Amino acid sequence: MPEKHILAVDDDPTMCKLIADYLGSHGFRVSTAAGGEEMARIIADDPVDLVVLDLQLAHENGLQLVNELRTRSNLPIIVITGHWRDEVDRIVGLELGADDYLTKPFNLRELLARVRAVLRRVEVDRTAPTVDSRGTSYRFAGWELNLRTRRLTSPTGTSVELTVGEFSLLTAFLRSPQQVLSREQLLTATHLHD
Repeated sequence: MPEKHILAVDDDPTMCKLIADYLGSHGFRVSTAAGGEEMARIIADDPVDLVVLDLQLAHENGLQLVNELRTRSNLPIIVITGHWRDEVDRIVGLELGADDYLTKPFNLRELLARVRAVLRRVEVDRTAPTVDSRGTSYRFAGWELNLRTRRLTSPTGTSVELTVGEFSLLTAFLRSPQQVLSREQLLTATHLHD
């Protein structure tokens, strides 16, 4: 995974340094912010891959910051709550669009594991095939498969010839992203019986 940029938002400078040092020692580039204004400036100046956001900021409502982030972008968010009893904040944070949460005090190894897990999910979502609104073509990893013309186009625009079997198999995979298909399912989906 290429170096990812993590933004830690916490009004406690010790916590920010702890998160930045730990994630930095595991191959991440980490920026820190003490509040929403600084967070917005960093995001505008340098693309961020994930935000770790403390909900209990001294002068701002962390839930409001989650809501603002979610309305402006699909940036992954891990919220940190101050205490296990802050169940309502956790639930509202997730409902507003946070991807995960941690409760203080937390183990830095767990934070690292959650950051990696959320980034993996985001990467899977980004590379998953998409179908156009008419259902006539799929796009995946820069490629496009037009179902009407049976044409596969590479990211460079080159047309790739497909046999009937290759076209059927590729279509079966695109219709079932992130799924393991059995031999029987593939035979049924490709109509290559007998």
